[in-house]
Amino acid sequence: MPTLFILFGYRFFFWSNEHDPIHVHISKGDAEAKYNVVTLGLVENHGFKRNELRMIESIIEENKEIIIGRWNEYFKKGGNNEQK
Repeated sequence: MPTLFILFGYRFFFWSNEHDPIHVHISKGDAEAKYNVVTLGLVENHGFKRNELRMIESIIEENKEIIIGRWNEYFKKGGNNEQK
């Protein structure tokens, strides 16, 4: 499971057998969440508080191009992957 980066204790990663749309998993302690990167939509949340989700969303928004680039690089995809 490739870790993209760790910021403020939040680990941003994806699994090695992922699927579209482009999304990222986040974990910290016992809490986990999953976000659609392109739409910045929360898919799942298990244990993060609302203020933590706002912080996570800000981090994803600031690093959106990096996350998409790493996704495309890891899964050997080219071009613009603007997903649903």
